[in-house]
Amino acid sequence: MTQLLHSKYIRVLSVLLVAQSVLFYTASHGDATPLAAPLMAFPHTLGGYQLAQEGVVDAETLNILKADDTLTRWYVNPAVGGANLFIAFFQTQRTGQSPHSPKNCLPGSGWQTTDGGSGTMDAQVPGGGTIHINHYLVSRGDEESLVLYWYQSHGRVIADEFAAKFYLIADSIRKHRSDTALVRVVVPVAHGQESRAEITAADFVKASYPTIKAYLPQ
Repeated sequence: MTQLLHSKYIRVLSVLLVAQSVLFYTASHGDATPLAAPLMAFPHTLGGYQLAQEGVVDAETLNILKADDTLTRWYVNPAVGGANLFIAFFQTQRTGQSPHSPKNCLPGSGWQTTDGGSGTMDAQVPGGGTIHINHYLVSRGDEESLVLYWYQSHGRVIADEFAAKFYLIADSIRKHRSDTALVRVVVPVAHGQESRAEITAADFVKASYPTIKAYLPQ
């Protein structure tokens, strides 16, 4: 009986996924939504943080990522610390482009998730609100970093990859849009001071989020 129920569940799930795919590719035809301004115009000052270094996304990564625009920068606040901000924006996901989860990309660079360091968190943002985002620790040799990331679509912050897929289908049908962005913040953990990195990361998200939200299509 258990096998029968499992088999029926798999068949129903497969039918639903096929139906969703058909609706997505039909409803989102010609749905590309551009940025109002390129990410290179992103401000050099975010709250108390100043641009310290303009990064470059290498050609191989760009070819794999297939994003329409990217940003990678180091910002520093002398009183709090530094953080790396990475944004990948996709005008449409209809033709196969979609964000790659950092949890899948970082291991390819030698970074591994630290046991017990993976989960989600609520980050405070200006105006008294909170956003629910992914939070985990990674290590490579003696190096350790704190990684925060989320998906942002039409003013909506999404942590869960499955939820992001659900909203993708819903928005492509209702709004004829499938644009999205991956936002990632990385803070080095110096001398094992994880709590210090946590403070810096949370503070940087609070300082940068209003600008990130303003730059991405609502």
